[in-house]
Amino acid sequence: METVNDQIASKELHVLAVDDSNIDRKVIEKLLKVSSFKVTVVDSGSRALEYLGLEEDNNNSTHFDDLKVNMIITDYSMPGMTGFELLKKIKNSSTLKEIPVVIMSSENILTRIDRCLEEGAEDYLLKPVKLSDVKRLKDSILKTENKGTNDVETELENNNSRKRKRSDDRLPVLPSTLSCHKNVSMSPPASPQQAAPKLC
Repeated sequence: METVNDQIASKELHVLAVDDSNIDRKVIEKLLKVSSFKVTVVDSGSRALEYLGLEEDNNNSTHFDDLKVNMIITDYSMPGMTGFELLKKIKNSSTLKEIPVVIMSSENILTRIDRCLEEGAEDYLLKPVKLSDVKRLKDSILKTENKGTNDVETELENNNSRKRKRSDDRLPVLPSTLSCHKNVSMSPPASPQQAAPKLC
């Protein structure tokens, strides 16, 4: 029988890849497709915002597919809008802030990495991106998706437990009648005039 986790694992995850370099776009697209992602590629931060529906001027918006985006992977250094600026716009959006954003860069600059992670980036990958990096990202997304599913299941279970507890609270408490008989002698009275012992 197929479990919820199996259904999530078999579902094709959709990644929006953003890079101004044609060669780098082709490389990341190939790596993602090999890892069974559905991929949409764009060449700039502004095109990414158009695709996501965040661009203020949506008249020229090119919504390639009306698909949920499970992850955004973007180059850091791009003309016009950097990957960091794109990250900030996504994380400031009430509708898109939950989408994991991964930054790619050929420069291993610690302050830049820290700044991206502090702003909410899921990860920071050094170029050239490797297949092992993409597989790790996929595992991370699946864990996030599973966590969401498990949270719903846990909440339902908690609600059921609370209902059961409330039902148990309404059950009458039976008195402990045996405890008061401990020290009572059960021998018959010596004479009819002798009073029987009080039980409680």
